[in-house]
Amino acid sequence: MSRILRLMLIVGILALVALWWFARPNPIPESRLAGLNGEVRRGEMVFWATGCASCHMADGAKGDDQLVLKGGQRFVTQFGTFVAPNISNDPDHGIGAWSTADLASALMHGVGREGEHLYPALPYASYNKMTLQDVADLRTYLATLPADPTPSQPHELAFPFNIRGTLGVWKLFNISTAWTVADPLTAQETRGRYLVEAQAHCGECHTPRNIMGGMDRSLWLAGAPNADGKGRTPNITPSKLTWSEDEIVEYLTSGFTPDFDSVGGHMAHVVDNMARLPEADRRAIAAYLKKVPPQP
Repeated sequence: MSRILRLMLIVGILALVALWWFARPNPIPESRLAGLNGEVRRGEMVFWATGCASCHMADGAKGDDQLVLKGGQRFVTQFGTFVAPNISNDPDHGIGAWSTADLASALMHGVGREGEHLYPALPYASYNKMTLQDVADLRTYLATLPADPTPSQPHELAFPFNIRGTLGVWKLFNISTAWTVADPLTAQETRGRYLVEAQAHCGECHTPRNIMGGMDRSLWLAGAPNADGKGRTPNITPSKLTWSEDEIVEYLTSGFTPDFDSVGGHMAHVVDNMARLPEADRRAIAAYLKKVPPQP
């Protein structure tokens, strides 16, 4: 083997080792949550803002049954079908035995309790901007909800998407903790940014995806095809969403548009969640949406 080939081989091996190192699962250590105490009422607001029940309740659940987070809803995408897991308080089949650090690792770093990469159907590309205090509050609230022993079902993914190890590389190219709409913002707009870009993860549906399935932040909230290929989510930047702030607040409260049309599809769950938040939060979202750069 020539000297140049040996050098190329060494460089290639070192590059693979570096890639493995940077793409490895990176859970959040317990020490980062030291001294944080959750509070149930705050956690309930985080629960509704983040939309946990919308995906993790049983399909078609109504009323109090929405708080039984047994999982099972199926989400069809171009990569395969993702099945929402049980995140109820059951210690064996849910997350009843999880610590706050376990939950923070999943929500913010996409790492499961066993140290495995999680699929970004869990929107940790947005949740990674949440505060650890909010995660602690959410964990405290989740502990008050019913336990359900329904086992989680596996995702239905074809090769190569069923290889979890590749998700570490996906994260390197598609995860950022930077805010999409930069400062300066008012205090109200900053709160709205936190709700839209982090907790409510609006960009996950309203932003187009790149070839790897990550959000194309250069087209932030410009509208995108639905994940199942049926229909589109709308452009909600100021170039298309021309409603006043009061009209946006009313829509997020009642589900009625200025034209007296009503919300439908999965967005009905979002409105139901937003309506449970303080009006100040809905007004913050409206103020933020007016600051988003227009997209044609």
